[in-house]
Amino acid sequence: MPKIKIAVDASRVRSGGGVAHLIGILNIDQIDVYGIHEVHLWAYKELLDKISDKPWIIKHHPLVTEQSIFKQMYWQATHLAEEIKAAGCQILFSADATTLCRFKPMVVLSQNMLPYEKAGVGMFGFSVERLRQQFLLEIQKRAFRFADATIFLTQYAAERIQLYTGPLKQYTCIPHGVGVEFKQAEATSKWPDNSKQAIDCLYVSPIYEYKHQWVVVRAIKRLRDQGFNISLTLVGGGGKRARKMLAHQIALSDPDHVFVKVMEFLPHDKIVEMMTQADLFVFASSCETFGISLLEAMAVGLPIACSNKSSLPETLRDGGEYFDPENDRAIADAIERLIVDPISRIKFAARGRELSQAYSWERCADQTWSYLAQTHQRLKDGQA
Repeated sequence: MPKIKIAVDASRVRSGGGVAHLIGILNIDQIDVYGIHEVHLWAYKELLDKISDKPWIIKHHPLVTEQSIFKQMYWQATHLAEEIKAAGCQILFSADATTLCRFKPMVVLSQNMLPYEKAGVGMFGFSVERLRQQFLLEIQKRAFRFADATIFLTQYAAERIQLYTGPLKQYTCIPHGVGVEFKQAEATSKWPDNSKQAIDCLYVSPIYEYKHQWVVVRAIKRLRDQGFNISLTLVGGGGKRARKMLAHQIALSDPDHVFVKVMEFLPHDKIVEMMTQADLFVFASSCETFGISLLEAMAVGLPIACSNKSSLPETLRDGGEYFDPENDRAIADAIERLIVDPISRIKFAARGRELSQAYSWERCADQTWSYLAQTHQRLKDGQA
């Protein structure tokens, strides 16, 4: 049986989670075990450079992928399908649902929940960003309906998005993996045993309105006012408006910069190091397709206080304390429960680590390539 060639369009994969996913599923030694001969990858240079060279990966770097988003989308709509045909590929895997390509057959990966969460979009008010999210929503809905199959990262995402698209033809849920560097890491921090040593609370995520970093700052200030010696480290760049909101809150809650530290994006090895040195992890997003940094904190074995919104409870399950991410009192109460109850704190940390063992990039890659090959065969056999 002739082996197939798969096209992967990663030209619109720009987020950290999307990049991690692509690297994870391509970091395998063999592809022929799935009945696949070659994987042709279309992407921008920075992303292509992050992908290890393998004899079965053929990299394509159209110059338009370095140009404006409008030129990229025009190329995607008018030229990409012909390039895929010229490469001899039989099926397209679009690694981002914001696609205008109309190659058939196509499998789309869902990696962006924000356009489907009214509360999250509503935080942008009447702004250009809100219009952008509406634009993305319409493009993605069209792509999901056009696609022959869809891959979701969580069951929550599958159910939520189909409220907008209607029932999709075929879909499956394949969660992200987590790097072995997180699973092999061991927390080095000893729980502070006196009030002189601050409890180090870590939050790793880009700074956007729906991530609620400024609400977490208020929660930490509330805890300090109650007598808890606790500090907060925020890691991740982000949007201008959200960063202004955060800076304003820090100016109110911590004007002398005593207990809040804000850092930019860091490479993965630095994130691992910071997690092993932290005492607590907080994740206060109200809109997540998956929550990969949450999973990484689980793998390290950190006690976690987490948002009860979106897909996050599907990942953390019974492995942490939950809160309403828009309520600083609720966040403070969840963190306080971890601080004052060492038995629960240790139990949650162990449970989170246990749950994380079910996630790996090997499993994610195996399920992804198997599903793509099966979809190709199903359509070849004329099955709907």
